[in-house]
Amino acid sequence: MTAATLSVNGSSPAPTAAAGRIGPNAIVRMVEALDDLEGRDAGARLLARAGLSRYIGRLPETMVDEAEVVALHRTVREALGEGRAETIAWLAGRKTADYLLAHRIPKPMRRALTILPAPIAARVLLAAISRHAWTFAGSGRFCVVGFRPVTVEIIECPLARGVRSDHPACTYFAATLERLFAALVHPDARVRETACAATGAPACRFTVTWRSGMMQTREMERPA
Repeated sequence: MTAATLSVNGSSPAPTAAAGRIGPNAIVRMVEALDDLEGRDAGARLLARAGLSRYIGRLPETMVDEAEVVALHRTVREALGEGRAETIAWLAGRKTADYLLAHRIPKPMRRALTILPAPIAARVLLAAISRHAWTFAGSGRFCVVGFRPVTVEIIECPLARGVRSDHPACTYFAATLERLFAALVHPDARVRETACAATGAPACRFTVTWRSGMMQTREMERPA
C-alpha cells in the first residue's frame, strides 16, 4: 500500500481537481462541532446565517465550493467570537482527522506508519497529504517547507481569506494535522500555526514537533 492511498478531508483521490473546491468535512465536521459545543441545532442556525440553508438536514457528501467553507467558518467567528470559534474549529479539525483515520487510511498503511521511525513516518504522511492537498486547500497551495522541524505552508489559505486578526486563524487545519501526526507519527506530536495570512504573513505556516526521546509504539485507535 503506497502513501498515495491516503485521501484528505473525506473525498476520494482524483488525478485532477477544479481549483476552489474543498472536501465536505470542512462543513460537516464544523456543524457537528457546533452541535456538540453550542447545543443541538446550533449548526443549522449558523448554516442559515452563512447562507447555506440548503445543507440543513442534508449535509454535503461531495466536494463543495471553497467559498461556502469560508462563509461558514467566518460566520462562526463573527457570531461566537474568535475564542469560541477557535475551540469549535479545533474540535471540527479533530473530527475530520478521526474520519480520515477511520475511513480513508487503510489499516496496513496505518500500521506501517506507526512502526516506522517518526521522522520517516512524517515524510511518508506528508507525501500522502501533498498528493491530495487539493481536497482541503482548494485554490490555495500546500507546500512542505522543511523537516527539522516538520514545517508546512498553505499559500493563499482559504480559511484565512478576508480574515484580519492579531493571532493565527487556521485552527481547523492545525487540529486536523495534529491529530493525524499524533495517531500516525508520534503520540506527542503537537502542531502550532506559527504564521498566518490573517495576521499579514505571506502564507499560513504550521510547525509539527514532538519529543524524540518518547517511545513511538502504541495501540492504534480502532474505528467502529
